[in-house]
Amino acid sequence: MSQKFYLTTPIYYPSDKLHIGHTYCTVATDAIARYKRLQGYDVMFLTGTDEHGQKIEDKAKEAGVSPKEYVDRIVEGERGVLDLWKLMNISNDRFIRTTDDYHVAAIQRIFKKMYENGDIYKGTYKGKYCKPCESFWTESQLVDGKCPDCGREVQDAQEEAYFFRLSKYADKIQDLLENTDFLEPRSRVNEMVNNFIKPGLEDLCVSRTSFTWGVPVDFDPGHVVYVWVDALFNYTTALGFLNDRYDDYEDFWPADVHIVGKEIVRFHSIIWPAMLMSMGMPLPKKVFGHGWLLLDGGKMSKSKGNVVDPYILAEKFGTDALRFFLMRTFPFGSDGNFSNELLIQTINTDLANDLGNLVSRTTAMVGKYFGGQLPEGCAQWDAPTDADADLKAMAEDLRDKYQEAMDAYAPHKALEEVFKVIQRANKYIDENAPWALAKDMEANGKRLAHVMYNLLEATRVCAVLLTPFMPESMDKLFGQIGACEGCRTWESAGVWGSLSDTAAVSKGENLFPRVDLDKALQELEEAAEAAKKAALPPLEIEPLLDEPVDFDTFCKNDLRVVKVKDCQKVKKSNKLLKFTLDDGTGTDRQILSGIAMYYEPEALIGKTLAAIVNLPPRKMMGQESCGMLLSAVHTEQGQEKLHLIMLDDAIPAGAKLC
Repeated sequence: MSQKFYLTTPIYYPSDKLHIGHTYCTVATDAIARYKRLQGYDVMFLTGTDEHGQKIEDKAKEAGVSPKEYVDRIVEGERGVLDLWKLMNISNDRFIRTTDDYHVAAIQRIFKKMYENGDIYKGTYKGKYCKPCESFWTESQLVDGKCPDCGREVQDAQEEAYFFRLSKYADKIQDLLENTDFLEPRSRVNEMVNNFIKPGLEDLCVSRTSFTWGVPVDFDPGHVVYVWVDALFNYTTALGFLNDRYDDYEDFWPADVHIVGKEIVRFHSIIWPAMLMSMGMPLPKKVFGHGWLLLDGGKMSKSKGNVVDPYILAEKFGTDALRFFLMRTFPFGSDGNFSNELLIQTINTDLANDLGNLVSRTTAMVGKYFGGQLPEGCAQWDAPTDADADLKAMAEDLRDKYQEAMDAYAPHKALEEVFKVIQRANKYIDENAPWALAKDMEANGKRLAHVMYNLLEATRVCAVLLTPFMPESMDKLFGQIGACEGCRTWESAGVWGSLSDTAAVSKGENLFPRVDLDKALQELEEAAEAAKKAALPPLEIEPLLDEPVDFDTFCKNDLRVVKVKDCQKVKKSNKLLKFTLDDGTGTDRQILSGIAMYYEPEALIGKTLAAIVNLPPRKMMGQESCGMLLSAVHTEQGQEKLHLIMLDDAIPAGAKLC
């Protein structure tokens, strides 16, 4: 029976389309999964989406659809998550969505079990909340008053909630981190211990009552299970834990490695093992927190809008070239600075010049000098040169060096070792000058054939080890050099001479054509602009009124600048917000407006707006509204959109609009 290996990506939050940073993580995990399969492991590779939470609920509300409809569009829609992973040739064995019925049922059972064993209790949460990160913070944890993870504004939060006794497990978690290799790279350990454990682990809020889009707490209506219980246990529910959808838990748990971005290392290395301890379950063997891809020095973020579309890059340069670039260029445990120029440079240098040139020159020369098939016995040479011995030794040592790097979750180092051999093979061509040997085939034919065989064999060994990174391209390469199925295995990569010396060789297509930098950059810019325009929904504007209004009638409207002093939701109303306004008279003015579905009240405090102030007072939900705020309305995809008219804050309250 083959050995098992279970690895996961994080489950991604589908608040918007995924970007190159998500692709980076998933491609890395895929390369590791393919590597383990190449070695003969029975691999389970899981990825998926984390679909609950307030941010999704708000996004769906803005889009005028249900939360489920919203996430379905992002996950299953055109150019959605599933389409992206298909484009990137991701070989996941399973895909989980936290809205899947079996997962929801299992989470309810898990939550109740931790409650019954005393590790979840009821209380009141009061503190700071970052909606984009779905994270709660204490005042002392904020950095310059903002979320320490994403640097964005936080808001005050207070609500009834259930808490997980995270503090109970602080000593065990610290011991796990400091005295095992559970968390890598090692640099992440000090960060977790010094920043989160030593200052004192606080119990964790694990339910919410301020929104409804989540797994219901079945024994306490009104509460939904908060994101990290729901999300983290996906790694076990996807195997069948506490559900009857699958039956793989006993075979594959504990996970061999969770591959995650460094921004969620805290959740995976502190909260996740503590919850597993509470449940009496084995801990995963490793959490590896990779670095970020940075754009202009800053982290890519859907909410910031500074993202790179992997669709455009893969369609322009090819999936394998993009996969290779992501794994070759950036040290996996550290941050890396992404640029299109760097992508093109890597394609041209490594793939076109080094690997592409080696394959093209070698197959072309075998075709030209030997009609596409070397003579039998050419693999042996009775007087090997130093260059022969050096190339063979490097190729024979390559698999062990590659394995050491891959097992250390350093795919960039594994590729570095492969390209040392590729570069040595290119040098070997120049050292032996096949074109000179070919001038006298009678005298040099056997030597020339041996040189060609060595080049084909070195190429084959490298191609086997490149397969996890560029599977489709390597399949084509194997076809060009005539490598049989037995020559494409992990075992064969460690044995020089596996390729038949009479293999059928054909030049075939250019696997990695050189890219014109300036032209490609221009085309990428045009593609990005086209994609941006295509993403804009069609707007529907109300037609202009034909009936004229005379000037004197219009002037009867008293339009004034007002400042929002306070804004609150009106009790028992889903539509109304109550504004307390400074209209410049020295007396507060109250206006009620039916815009609660478009704005959070606290976000409007301090804003400068425009209002008609001489309308007769009007009763709404038992409260008096003295005026009307001005707004702009249009329709997108059948849903009405409203935007308050916001003015320069430098304009004083009471200024007349004319």
